[in-house]
Amino acid sequence: MIRVAGLSKSVHQPGGGRRSILRDVSLTVPTGCLFGLIGPGASGKSVLLKMMTGLMKPDAGIVEIGPDRVTEASELVLQEIRKRVGMLFQNNALFDHLTVFDNIAFPLRRLYAPPEDEVRERVAERLACVSLPGFEDRMPSGLSGGQKKRVGVARATVTRAPFVLYDEPAAGLDPVTSQKIFDLLRAEQRASGATVVMVSSDLDRLLTVTDRVGMMFKGQLIFDGTTEEARESNEPRVRQFVHGLTEGPL
Repeated sequence: MIRVAGLSKSVHQPGGGRRSILRDVSLTVPTGCLFGLIGPGASGKSVLLKMMTGLMKPDAGIVEIGPDRVTEASELVLQEIRKRVGMLFQNNALFDHLTVFDNIAFPLRRLYAPPEDEVRERVAERLACVSLPGFEDRMPSGLSGGQKKRVGVARATVTRAPFVLYDEPAAGLDPVTSQKIFDLLRAEQRASGATVVMVSSDLDRLLTVTDRVGMMFKGQLIFDGTTEEARESNEPRVRQFVHGLTEGPL
């Protein structure tokens, strides 16, 4: 389970004063749930993901990943917590100078340092799962956008972490490739039983794979419910965003 309670964050503005990014956000992601986080741009979604892994600190509130309180953890404790959290960043964050094999192996080697035989076995298994067998020696520069996303998914799941966070996993992809990525993430989640939080602007495809949905708006969580409840919501901002209506309060 992931629990967020009373999370708030503001930042200094160049011209003076402070701008609120998150305002009293509270939500619970049940164990084994695929939770979609939606909302307009700059509504606080990616910031919330970063706080879940301790990459950013809130001004107030708490974040718990399983039994661990992330917001009060020292850097040493955070390193241990992150062993149980896989993350796919919005820009894939692949190392350009490393092969596909070494990119996927990176978190395994850094966090656990298993024997190289096990590393090779785990990387090969992940590449097979994302339909990229035999890509070990490729360089990121030689991959398509969809292939880079698949390598990112393989790296995010190679440690078999019980918690996985995805930030815009299908950004910039065509609709067909995007659906394939979402289907892959759903299959991965079902196979592993991981608790997953996924930020995406591709609502048409995101809502085909989620169990629950939360909507952020101007730093606040204005909706938290099942995917079907999101589709049927009468809350004007949720209804407009989910159904792509051009007229409304957004």
